[in-house]
Amino acid sequence: MSRSLRRGALAATAVVFSIVSLGACAAGHDAPTLQVKPDNAAATKGDIKVQNALVITQEKDKKGPAAVSATVFNTGTKEQTLDAITLPGGKATVTLKPAGGGSKVIVPAGGSVVLGGTGNASAAISGGDDIVDGNVQEIVFQLSTTGDVALQGFVVPGTGMYAGYAATAAPAAGPTPSAGASGSASATPSPSTSGSPAAGTSASPSSGTGH
Repeated sequence: MSRSLRRGALAATAVVFSIVSLGACAAGHDAPTLQVKPDNAAATKGDIKVQNALVITQEKDKKGPAAVSATVFNTGTKEQTLDAITLPGGKATVTLKPAGGGSKVIVPAGGSVVLGGTGNASAAISGGDDIVDGNVQEIVFQLSTTGDVALQGFVVPGTGMYAGYAATAAPAAGPTPSAGASGSASATPSPSTSGSPAAGTSASPSSGTGH
């Protein structure tokens, strides 16, 4: 290779490195791509974190109630019970049903409970005629010690990745939303990994995109 060709190759390499370096510096730690947050409905209060909260309706042409799906984490040292779930703004009521028997939905210390899906506790909705797919619904989780944890969750149909999370039968009649038994628990709470559907909304639902 001649000297002129070698000099040209070195110059081109220098330009490439300069562009890469400038791009990296421009991105930095505050780059938009690093600020993108997943669209999961989540809220934290005290030792309790509720994540991936959704209202899931029945698939078209299928009968049955809608349901609340979520994962409730307890980072504290004492267990709590999920006493009720309410949906403000309408006449709908939520009936909690135990997973495998019991009288209360227990959120174990350092663990979690899943609502929705096979083998988990369930939260079936009755009287939810005003619940419409695509809307945003306020959901309030009432914990025995922490109290109310409220967030906004999307209403989605029980299809695709949400198939199997809608209620399978009408909830039994009762005077008030009742508590169920513990769902599946994890030894160490990890909000990034839960048994509820991975997709959801943020506490104030918004769609985030990154480049």
